[in-house]
Amino acid sequence: MKDWNKYKQKLLKNPQFRKLYEESQPEFEIARAIIRARIEGKITQEQLAKKMNTTQSVISRVEQAKTSPSLSFLKRLAEALNATLQVQFKF
Repeated sequence: MKDWNKYKQKLLKNPQFRKLYEESQPEFEIARAIIRARIEGKITQEQLAKKMNTTQSVISRVEQAKTSPSLSFLKRLAEALNATLQVQFKF
């Protein structure tokens, strides 16, 4: 982990990389939250997908931050995880 942090700091010195990194943060935060919720709830991607009436591959893509989930997807996700969805802007 230490090596990754050093490497990431080096990459962040590049303005183009920093911009892309910062733009992708919401997707990574969503992915981390879903993974954490699944682990805490002891459910698999497939089980979550069935609860949401979607496929395991969709859950996988969201968890890998390869897609930006819609608000309706996040609402269904919250319901499937017995969670409350909160969307906020920080200034």
